[in-house]
Amino acid sequence: MRREDSLFHNISSIYGLFFNIQVKHFTHIFNNLKNRFDLSNYENIIDIGCGTGAMCNVFYEQGLTVTGIDLAEGMIKTAKKKSIGKDIKFIEANVLTGLPFADKSFDVSISSFVAHGLSKNERQIMFDEMKRITKHLVIIYDYNEHRGLITDIAEWLEGGDYFNFIKTIKNELNKKFIDVTIINANIRSALYIAKL
Repeated sequence: MRREDSLFHNISSIYGLFFNIQVKHFTHIFNNLKNRFDLSNYENIIDIGCGTGAMCNVFYEQGLTVTGIDLAEGMIKTAKKKSIGKDIKFIEANVLTGLPFADKSFDVSISSFVAHGLSKNERQIMFDEMKRITKHLVIIYDYNEHRGLITDIAEWLEGGDYFNFIKTIKNELNKKFIDVTIINANIRSALYIAKL
């Protein structure tokens, strides 16, 4: 288990405390963007790095068939607890070692605040795997160029590739995908939407 994997496994119950706040936040984001970006045109979606399943619950409430994957066992357990009574599939899996799905299994794939924590090479692996399993849209929901000091400190402590990610994400996606649109979700985050 990588250091980040065990970290997220160990803090999954703490993340679970913020589940309702996250659901409200994601609902607000996707409702505000409906006129520019509407997921109701699609049937199913996979959330890669789903954490506690908050975003999965939002997509489920919008009528999508939802699958969430995470490599942290604790996150998957928390997601299942938070989604009792909802037909959301949660699977422990690692996008970097290959996902247990056939090519073009999902209309849409999304990954929220995962890419910045990966190295550039790992991001390329993730993008390729998302492209493989997706029919229509690959979405990276992550930081934009508007950085904040608290975020900088937290990301420095986490040890991911946040600082390089901010500089290179647009170029990385444009090399990998033909049609990429960037929509700011709020002051510090954006949806990087690649059409297939």
